Amino acid sequence: MNNPLLEEFKTPFQTPPFDKIKSEHFMPAIEEAIKEAKQEIEEITSQDETPTFENTVEALEFSGKKLNSIASILFNLNSAETNEEIQAAARDASPILSEFGNDIWQNEALFKRVKAVHNQKDELGLNQEQQMLMDKTYKSFVRNGADLNSVDKARFKEISKKLSQLTLTFGENVLAETNDFELVISDEKDLGGLPDSIKKQAASTAKSKGHEGKWVFTLQAPSFVPFMENADNRELREKLYKAFMSKANKGDKHDNKDIIKEIVSLRSEMANLLGYGSYADYVLEERMAEGADKVQKFLSDLLNQSLPKAKEEVEEIKAFIKKEGDDIELQRWDWAYYSEKLKKKKYAIDDELLRPYFKLENVLDGVFQTAERLYDIRFKEVKNIPVYHEEVTTYEVTDLDGKPIAIFYADFHPREGKRGGAWMTTYRDQYRKDGEEVRPLVSNVCNFTPSSPDNPSLLTFNEVTTLFHEFGHALHAMLGNGQYGSLTGANVYWDFVELPSQIFENWCYEKECLDLFAKHYETGEKIPQEYIDKIKASSTYHEAYATVRQVSFAMLDMAYFSLSKEEADTIDDVAAFEQKAMAPTELFPSVEGALMSTQFGHIFAGGYASGYYSYKWAEVLDADAFSLFKEKGIFNKEVAQSFKDNILSKGGSEHPMELYKRFRGREPKIEALLERAGLK
Repeated sequence: MNNPLLEEFKTPFQTPPFDKIKSEHFMPAIEEAIKEAKQEIEEITSQDETPTFENTVEALEFSGKKLNSIASILFNLNSAETNEEIQAAARDASPILSEFGNDIWQNEALFKRVKAVHNQKDELGLNQEQQMLMDKTYKSFVRNGADLNSVDKARFKEISKKLSQLTLTFGENVLAETNDFELVISDEKDLGGLPDSIKKQAASTAKSKGHEGKWVFTLQAPSFVPFMENADNRELREKLYKAFMSKANKGDKHDNKDIIKEIVSLRSEMANLLGYGSYADYVLEERMAEGADKVQKFLSDLLNQSLPKAKEEVEEIKAFIKKEGDDIELQRWDWAYYSEKLKKKKYAIDDELLRPYFKLENVLDGVFQTAERLYDIRFKEVKNIPVYHEEVTTYEVTDLDGKPIAIFYADFHPREGKRGGAWMTTYRDQYRKDGEEVRPLVSNVCNFTPSSPDNPSLLTFNEVTTLFHEFGHALHAMLGNGQYGSLTGANVYWDFVELPSQIFENWCYEKECLDLFAKHYETGEKIPQEYIDKIKASSTYHEAYATVRQVSFAMLDMAYFSLSKEEADTIDDVAAFEQKAMAPTELFPSVEGALMSTQFGHIFAGGYASGYYSYKWAEVLDADAFSLFKEKGIFNKEVAQSFKDNILSKGGSEHPMELYKRFRGREPKIEALLERAGLK
């Protein structure tokens, strides 16, 4: 079979030939690429030469490139444009890839060579990046069971394989539950309070789903959020909220509760095998936070700072409800609705007022212009790069002299084959080999409000900040300037990875930046200064509540993965466990059937297990770092160059705290975050 995945990519910049790839190509390609990768490992272990950094550690780093490429294409498609065939291929491939990974990390001959080089690393004259690769490679072997006895090695492999299947199934179940629900509205009276643009979008969704003449709301964010914020019909808000919060918690084939128990148990067992007390201990050893105690203290401090104010915010909403003459007890499905109403009263601002100034194409252009001004790079849309869906657009990224920096894929709207949320991913990381510079292939995938028959895609301000956030990650990947792909771009400690994304959001609030792109889509009028003032004034509105919410998710994450194996195996009732873990943060009565755990893809299907705290951790870094831009000028070339040189281009080649101190001149201070959030 002619398999495009196994042939050299004869496309511009060797991008994946999506126009030729079919679902049936993946498994044969993965099996063949594994054979090739095994041969490359065999060549390292069977050589007669004494182990050196070059013939062992570097050779291992550059092995398996074809396999990595094929796997990244498969799993990126499984997130962004999946179907039953791709899901089946991902399910089949996961255990095989997991097994292959274990075979490498537990290859005794290979580990022996790596260990020999590691033992003499101080005499080898390695530069900083080589030292980091040496340490990371050696630790990866140990952390993947290379030092275990044969019985424990076999068990470790078994656990890894099982976890790869369970995490995949968890995500599939959440996607299926998201796609399965439709709130079909037949009576226009039930649309009271909803803006015309949202009603038109719901009518368009209804038509596409075979409900012509009606309105359909789904669990996708661009449909769910505006309904919860604006719909006057309280019963329907309750119905939609309960559907959203009960995803994968219905005791049917898509239920994730047993999967959660198994994942928690297996991860804690894996950590125990390696000599750690809990999975959190295992994970946090390789983080800036360094240990569970430090994370727990960080979360506890944040909760103490934000909870009293969050309680005041809830009381303010209760008083507002009374003032409105509504005789109800505040419930979770009321929060967004009344919070949005009060926000309009307080600041005379809402999404519908701002949307006309945030046409997607203009916002994207603003993102590009901001990056151009800061980092001297250019973006040019190109049509000759194959894409996996017609909605995806591609851009060539160059420096000022036209030298290639990256290829950027942009995929912005919800579809049934795409999981919810927003993320950055790569199809290839930057690296250098044999004098050749290989530049990255970077993608942003989001779920923004789509266009409707009457309007282009007009974003909420929250969607604007999301686009800036994900593009901050993309810049991290694009501007990588290192020798080794595993250390470049966003391949950094997990609690450092959100700094480039979260700092980039700050520009959205600045007039100098907004003036670049925030123009009325019909008149071309720039966003008025009074609106910018209102955006800034309202930026800390209910920030304490939002902080408590984020802390509650991080506490739930830490509760699951700080357990010993014995404790993990005693989890009987996932709902009861969640309720206990999140009790210190609760501001509302509990809701029957509502469960965060069963849809918490970040920690059960993604890479955030024992790492959800990193969002708030990185907020400390970004607030502190941006304060330097504020002091010197948000487009100050000197500060931008320093951020590019010390943070964005360095990737994981050095310890993140050292990189941060080089940029900022000192360690980060939490005060900048507390001040920005209005918590000080």
